[in-house]
Amino acid sequence: MTVREIRLYGDPVLKSSCDVITDFSAKTEALIADLVDTTKIPGRAGVAAPQIGVSLRAFSYNVGGKVGYLINPKNLVLSGEPFLTEEGCLSVPGHWHLTTRYPEASLTGQLLDQSETTISGTGLMAQAIQHEYDHLDGLLYLDRLTAEERKEAMKLLRQSDWFMR
Repeated sequence: MTVREIRLYGDPVLKSSCDVITDFSAKTEALIADLVDTTKIPGRAGVAAPQIGVSLRAFSYNVGGKVGYLINPKNLVLSGEPFLTEEGCLSVPGHWHLTTRYPEASLTGQLLDQSETTISGTGLMAQAIQHEYDHLDGLLYLDRLTAEERKEAMKLLRQSDWFMR
């Protein structure tokens, strides 16, 4: 379908909790196709619907050559010892900060045929699951930083040429 433009930090859609998808029509199929196409660009591990301006509960992922999507994700299960890892976000371009994440994650949701499925993973896949799921609740990785790290991140962010002033 279409590679969509990524919304940047400061856009209100990124800070809003998304609505559940109830209409599994061609419109939802087009949204999923756009999410997948937008995620397939090299260097992208995932894209959530609000990042392309749509406040609905869906995201796509592209990790280790495995491309997929999840609609209406729920029941996030995290395991292992949380650790700090470098994380960035397409909606906060050029910025990377230490973020606490779990090494294992799984999430249940739906496919376009409304069947239920579960995705899970370790490493980057676990990080992508947590990151994209956060987007659907209006959270950015910046919201998970320690107070000190967040203060520094916001200072650097305000100096970015793309930042909405």
